[in-house]
Amino acid sequence: MILGGALLAARAAETNSLIAAWLGAQTNVHAWSADFVQTRTLKSLTQPLTATGRVWFAEPNRFHWEILQPQRTIAIRSGDEMWVVYPKLKRAERYPLNQAGQWRDALSLLEAGFPRSQADLEAQFRIVNQTTTNNVCDVTLQPKSAAARRLMPQVRIAFSTRDFLLRATELQWADGSTMRNDFTNAVLNPTVDASLFRPAVESDFKIVEPLKH
Repeated sequence: MILGGALLAARAAETNSLIAAWLGAQTNVHAWSADFVQTRTLKSLTQPLTATGRVWFAEPNRFHWEILQPQRTIAIRSGDEMWVVYPKLKRAERYPLNQAGQWRDALSLLEAGFPRSQADLEAQFRIVNQTTTNNVCDVTLQPKSAAARRLMPQVRIAFSTRDFLLRATELQWADGSTMRNDFTNAVLNPTVDASLFRPAVESDFKIVEPLKH
């Protein structure tokens, strides 16, 4: 029993040191881009849905997600706004995040892969599980905010133990559905054109604000 406890303590210390090293590496992440494969599982579907695309991040909280297949869809977060643009449908949705506490919580969960410090991570999440396999550390987080937990009970983050770059994120929604993103061809601190974080909404697009009643 004593030996088993010592082994568990040693493994926990190793995992904690990996998380500390990963958090330390985040201070060097000013921008990031990667290809991704997105897999969504829904209780109503027997087979998962998959999509491919590319994502760009620039500090402190700007994102540009672009799904290329099966249908081009663009999601942009910059400041206190999020836009979802459907070029083929000529439709754009605008979400003013300063009017929506739950949406702010949801976006903060999506940003969990880029905490600025250990205090930043611990302010929003509890670490509930950690495993390391094949040089990848997988961390399961639970939001501290009750409103955030109602939307998304768990978030999983996977990072390389070699270069501490993000390898995957998985969001678990309240209805049991999940959305996993596996990242490849990551580039650390690329030059990111600021126009990526401005939605390209043409004059003939229909613009809607779903949060307005």
